[in-house]
Amino acid sequence: MSEITLTVPDIGDFDDVEIIEVLVGQGDTVAVEDPLITLETDKATMDIPASDAGTISKVMVKVGDRVNQGDTVAVLETSDSAAPEAGDSSETVPTPKARQPEPATTPEPAAAEPDRPAAQPAPLPVAEIDEAGFSTAYASPSVRRFARELGVNLGQVRGSGRKGRITREDIEGFVKQAMTTGTGSGGLQVAPMPEIDFSAFGEVEALPLTKINKLTGQFLHRNWIRIPHVTQFDEANITELEKFRKSMAAEYKDQGVRLTLLAFLMKAVVSALKKFPRFNSSLDAAGENLILKKYFHIGIAVDTADGLVVPVIRDVDRKSLVDIAGELGEISTKARGKKLKPGDMQGGCISISSLGGIGGMSFTPIINAPEVAILGVSRSAMKPVWNGEAFEPHLMLPLSLSYDHRVIDGADGARFTSYLASVLSDTRRLLL
Repeated sequence: MSEITLTVPDIGDFDDVEIIEVLVGQGDTVAVEDPLITLETDKATMDIPASDAGTISKVMVKVGDRVNQGDTVAVLETSDSAAPEAGDSSETVPTPKARQPEPATTPEPAAAEPDRPAAQPAPLPVAEIDEAGFSTAYASPSVRRFARELGVNLGQVRGSGRKGRITREDIEGFVKQAMTTGTGSGGLQVAPMPEIDFSAFGEVEALPLTKINKLTGQFLHRNWIRIPHVTQFDEANITELEKFRKSMAAEYKDQGVRLTLLAFLMKAVVSALKKFPRFNSSLDAAGENLILKKYFHIGIAVDTADGLVVPVIRDVDRKSLVDIAGELGEISTKARGKKLKPGDMQGGCISISSLGGIGGMSFTPIINAPEVAILGVSRSAMKPVWNGEAFEPHLMLPLSLSYDHRVIDGADGARFTSYLASVLSDTRRLLL
């Protein structure tokens, strides 16, 4: 028998990732790729698999611990004589850091409750980063980037980590305090939500939000507050496209490929991005330069049991409709099975949120920063369309395009949706 140390593999650009579930115990037998623990980042959960087969002799972590690449998860006993020997007990191995308590000054998030009229808010200030304090703050690169995204001055944040290190939770707590009390750089100066005992009115049940729910809500709130949204509504006549799609769907069904409308939408969006390159851009951190992107990666909003995630399909311009359809099926399965990696959700140029399979006529999607636009798609419906002599039934697809008004003006927003509708109405345009 020999021992192997099972460690956290490369998990991308993430530090101090929380363990939300330990899936093995002492004495359990595991095979290669069997999940050991489940981690939760700000955008998704992921399972850490076993790299070798054997029997778990010791579990080195617990729920609530935070781990990094290389930290020890468990010790495995294996009968494989070729397996590498583990170090003796005196050998120093990386161990996960215990979960640090939040600072006492961090307010607890209030329960959701009905809106009430608020006092007139002061003009929203734009945070100016104190570079001197930022450079001397004790924080990891990912935490620094997170602080910049939220406009938080690290020099004003008290660290709760080991030796005063600033953690992601410290940043979140600082933002919560600024939003509820109006203090700190970039405080929103809005009245706090009232505390209400809803049980006084009848029976209630408190349902805890998942971490993805909480952090997604924070990011969307930030984007809604900091980005001047405008939404352009339009319709696309997809009568001929849908006929073509259905005829081809039957052909590829036997190959295990589900040719959905979303694949056509992605190709059409790429065509529109090439026509209107400002939609394929991002503002730099200072808000003074527009970064025009020469690649075409499309984010797709996926509804999972734990909340909304947005995996990214890369290089859509270089892939066929069949390739895109197959990749959509694979990445949706990964998302719902909690198998997405951090890299699967990075680098998007524009996102598509499709609610057509559920219903609705239109909606206002919130921009997924640092992108400058997002396309919402609702359920298509048959409508009478005037052809100059009579009304004819046509299948019309509702489009809802939200865009950053700092980058895109209303005229270009209307041109984008008009062009997109024209591409969707004639599938031959996808070849151009």
